[in-house]
Amino acid sequence: MPQLDPAPWFAILVFSWMILLTIIPPKVLAHIFPNEPTSQSTQKSKTETWNWPWY
Repeated sequence: MPQLDPAPWFAILVFSWMILLTIIPPKVLAHIFPNEPTSQSTQKSKTETWNWPWY
């Protein structure tokens, strides 16, 4: 049964993966984000405790 012969299908699988792995990663790595994150200040903001009456 020729459909069970792995030789041509394995070669097709290997070549298709080689093509995908050479085309897709440069396209993904070339992607740039529209909004670059800004660094936060290192100073902590002063937070006040809440004085709520709980009765």
